[in-house]
Amino acid sequence: MKMKKYVAPSISEAMKQIRTELGDDAVIINSKVVITKKFFGLIKHKNFEVLAGVDSVESVNLPSHLLDMQPRNVSNTQIDTISEKELQNTDLKLTTELKSEIADLKSILQSIQKQTTHSDIPEEILPMIDFLKRQELNEELITAISDELFVYYKKAENINIDEIKSITKDVLKKYLIQLPIGGLSFEKKYINVLGPTGVGKTTTIAKIAARSVLEKKKKIGFITTDTYRIAAIEQLKTYANLLHAPVEIVYNANDYKTAIEKMENLDLVFIDTAGRNYKEAKYVDDLKKIINFDDDVESYLVLSLTSKEQDMEAIIQQFHEFPIGKFIFTKIDETNSIGTMYNLMIKYNKGLAYYTNGQEVPEDIEEANIDKLIELFFQGEFQ
Repeated sequence: MKMKKYVAPSISEAMKQIRTELGDDAVIINSKVVITKKFFGLIKHKNFEVLAGVDSVESVNLPSHLLDMQPRNVSNTQIDTISEKELQNTDLKLTTELKSEIADLKSILQSIQKQTTHSDIPEEILPMIDFLKRQELNEELITAISDELFVYYKKAENINIDEIKSITKDVLKKYLIQLPIGGLSFEKKYINVLGPTGVGKTTTIAKIAARSVLEKKKKIGFITTDTYRIAAIEQLKTYANLLHAPVEIVYNANDYKTAIEKMENLDLVFIDTAGRNYKEAKYVDDLKKIINFDDDVESYLVLSLTSKEQDMEAIIQQFHEFPIGKFIFTKIDETNSIGTMYNLMIKYNKGLAYYTNGQEVPEDIEEANIDKLIELFFQGEFQ
């Protein structure tokens, strides 16, 4: 008899593997649940180990203690489809052990869709776990934080709210400290700001530009490639007039070259790209044809925290060919969960330059730093 052990996250997945490799004549010899000892054992930490074999009933070579469990005059019987009535009407000599195995398997099948509870998590830690989930922090980060909390809890045999917050902050900081955090370096002349429509890109540019003029005394100018929306051009011209800065409207690569030449004597030039649906590759290609991403350009990608994380990931993927060093997140004041910001930074190994928290120019923008980002995560909700 050909036998093989299968390990899968569910019985149904194990059955698929068995049928694929051994065919419909395969029979289940043994099964059991295997649970890892890793803390915070959600469903992903539970696996099902199934021993299956294929051959005729007569040639089954089972261990001696299972010989009495062989079916008589029954072939192609699948244990996952056996009902109570079939068990009663089939000429099987079942031992107590085999009956127990079948009962266990039925119980597993009935509970496969149920979520694992928090029964093994110390009560003191649960509020933090729930908070991390409400903030929509991803599972990897939640698990990392949970593991650290549990290790401390086991050593100290207790843990208070201040220690819980401190440990959580330390774990987040360990991830963030590896990333480039902070605003403009003022080492590059051209500040290229990318992003889809509706994220507040033009307003964000105006905020950064105003601070560059007021705080750093820089001579600035604006280039816009957003020729699709007249309102966007007028909005940028309004900000430019307030800052006494020139504006150049660019339609193609030649216009861009001419605009660069006109602004040769300025300290900083902010490039406002067209707000389009950049989930479509065509618009990204159009942008590459106009703008020269050379060594004197800093590129930032603007994303709105009111968007779905999956949609933001699609945008990031479309811009993967551009030399984007940092993100800028907008509309932080319009959402109750900001975990997505940390998820994306860590996943794509991109730092954060700024985040905005309102429409006022230039007030409602913050330059990012590690300590601010750590405190921001706990602001207001978790006490």
